[in-house]
Amino acid sequence: MSKEHYHLLLADDDEDDCLFFKEALDEIAVSNDLLMVHDGVQLMDYLKNNIVNLPEVVFLDLNMPRKNGLECLDEIKNDEKLKNLPIIIFSTSLDSEIVNRLYQQGASYYIRKPGEFSKLKSVINKALTIASENNFTQPERANFILQP
Repeated sequence: MSKEHYHLLLADDDEDDCLFFKEALDEIAVSNDLLMVHDGVQLMDYLKNNIVNLPEVVFLDLNMPRKNGLECLDEIKNDEKLKNLPIIIFSTSLDSEIVNRLYQQGASYYIRKPGEFSKLKSVINKALTIASENNFTQPERANFILQP
């Protein structure tokens, strides 16, 4: 992996999923600090108030209260100060129309939340490795969905 330390942000309203994500990240050999927000309004407030200290990557759930992930992605990609922020969608659904829309809106990658802890560790590690190696640029559509 080309980065030594990651400043990550997870936007997810499910407390169990957040804990699962943090535990998986703790077991991966990646130095990181993880901030969590629990809805889209908190995410956008945080990003807009921390422009000088943005995370390297945002893991974004689609189904959140107050403002969903699609709305947040649209707002981020249409904000001149935030539009280059790498967004990895992290969701339970895998609707092809929504995945295509997310790709067109500029999300970096899409991860379907795995139910198994070992697969979660694997896919988070894979996402950080591949994204870092590609300088966090969006891949071709065929490589957009990451599998564990």
